Amino acid sequence: MTSLDKPTTTDQDATQGTTPQGAHDAKAVTEAALFDAFGGVRGMVETVLPGLLFVTIYTINKDLHLSAIAALGVSLLMVAVRLIRRDTMKHAFSGVFGVAFGVVFAMMTGNAKDFYLPGMLYTLGLGVAYIATTLAGVPLIGLILGPVFKENLSWRTRNPGRKKAYAKASWAWGLILLAKCAILFPLYWWADTTQLGWVLVTLKIPPFLLAVYLTWVFLAKAPPPIDVFAEMEAEERAEKERKAAAAATTQPQPHPHHGEA
Repeated sequence: MTSLDKPTTTDQDATQGTTPQGAHDAKAVTEAALFDAFGGVRGMVETVLPGLLFVTIYTINKDLHLSAIAALGVSLLMVAVRLIRRDTMKHAFSGVFGVAFGVVFAMMTGNAKDFYLPGMLYTLGLGVAYIATTLAGVPLIGLILGPVFKENLSWRTRNPGRKKAYAKASWAWGLILLAKCAILFPLYWWADTTQLGWVLVTLKIPPFLLAVYLTWVFLAKAPPPIDVFAEMEAEERAEKERKAAAAATTQPQPHPHHGEA
């Protein structure tokens, strides 16, 4: 198998301009990959619904336990639906863990605002990670989307235009998430639970959509990904053919039969 970072003749093809049809195909592939990686509409609903249910119930009756149980219950219900339908679980499970941590924090402290604290800390850490990995030359969005595009880490050394696009996208994600934290953390200290909750629900989708849109813009203009899986499969087929050819040439040839005089 070839190394994922080993230069090949594919490098030139990946950095050259594409035809209009190729550009259209690249955009379509990018859209599909982003939709898969970030969960699409259903993933957004699963992200928003528990927090929305929590703040709605808490706004009505100020009952922390009922609000927390309802949020956790709807998260588990969404996981059960995915299990029944045999859908991918990665987005549902991440949502359940986030809600579960929030419920534990809020129950331990007795402060309903702490239901939101784990998610806020996660957002802060993720924003810092996007910036730090980009500065380190390994932008996080490339690590996330590389396997989705079947390019793994080939973009690091073999596709500089794509690496630049991943860097821009990671900067976008990091700055957007940090801007969101700059709004939420002061509210955690100064606002009440319902104010914080409604602002947080409001800020769930728009920043996310902005980051995804900017990622799509940057990647749609970037060179196409290098399909390292196809390369490795082609190399394996070629190796098998070479071995078969070598085996055929080393087999003893039958001697011609001479009749008796």
